[in-house]
Amino acid sequence: MSETSARLLNLLSLLQTPREWPGSELAERLGVTSRTIRRDIERLRDLGYPVHATMGADGGYRLAAGTAMPPLLLDDEEAVAIAVGLRSAAGHAIEGIEEASVRALAKLEQVLPARLRRRVGTLGTATVPLPAGDGPTVDPEHLTVLAAAIANHERLRFRYRAGAGTRSKRLVEPHRLVAAGRRWYLVAYDNDREDWRIFRVDRLSEPYPTGVRTPPRELPAADAGRYVRERMQGTAATHRAVATVYAPAAEVAARLGGPAAGEVEALDEASCRWHSRPDSLEWLAVRLTLLGHEFTVHEPAGLTAYLRALGGRASRAADRSAPGGPAADTGPTP
Repeated sequence: MSETSARLLNLLSLLQTPREWPGSELAERLGVTSRTIRRDIERLRDLGYPVHATMGADGGYRLAAGTAMPPLLLDDEEAVAIAVGLRSAAGHAIEGIEEASVRALAKLEQVLPARLRRRVGTLGTATVPLPAGDGPTVDPEHLTVLAAAIANHERLRFRYRAGAGTRSKRLVEPHRLVAAGRRWYLVAYDNDREDWRIFRVDRLSEPYPTGVRTPPRELPAADAGRYVRERMQGTAATHRAVATVYAPAAEVAARLGGPAAGEVEALDEASCRWHSRPDSLEWLAVRLTLLGHEFTVHEPAGLTAYLRALGGRASRAADRSAPGGPAADTGPTP
């Protein structure tokens, strides 16, 4: 592929995102001058791609979708990324996504070059998706509306049902969508309440953009994912654990999943001290138990009490399940 053709493909990939691109930003992304960008835009128009330009400080270039659009072009990595995403889509809590993703994947694989089909097929063969289980689903059309409003910095109205069942109408400035397991959250600035809010997307209905664009607001956190995590942790009691684990520090750190779980300090070759991040007593107890090594809890006292109660339940369950033990329906000893 020639340098010009590769650049046009990269330019088209950028323009396919739902936003306006200033010419200077496109030039910086592609490592060329603004004059080259203008020439490349004209080449795309000559090929039939409807690239619209808007004037002014907030203006730029955008690609208008429509029935006259030429075939979609993807580079190799984009095609593989889409195929992998479609294969794993069944694990997401999006209504009707399983069947739609299978149809879309079948169409995509028909036009993939042989080398890419092999890459996608190999990954699919080696991967087993975890069953999604039961839970609320999200309307994909709602996600599309929310994503477009976020990209366009456009105020949004919708109806919302809170966890307690209370219903309300909301006017917000949407910031980001956050996918967390089987839950989708919208992080937005609530104009009526004059504060940031987190909305469960499955509890949201009738979203529609107002047409009013606003300057982006600065989120009071490093990113939307961290904001959701910190706010959700703040709704429940959390504790910091300090425990000695009788195993090498490197092994314990690896089993805990790295620095995100807290600090692991080596005491000697066979033991270490774990200073956890704030979390619930239940999850702290699970993490310590699953390490597979002996440990001693120094704080908090509530964690020691929880582990003692948990151990008692586990011991009674083992006694009832053992051959010759009490009948399974006798219940725990008071």
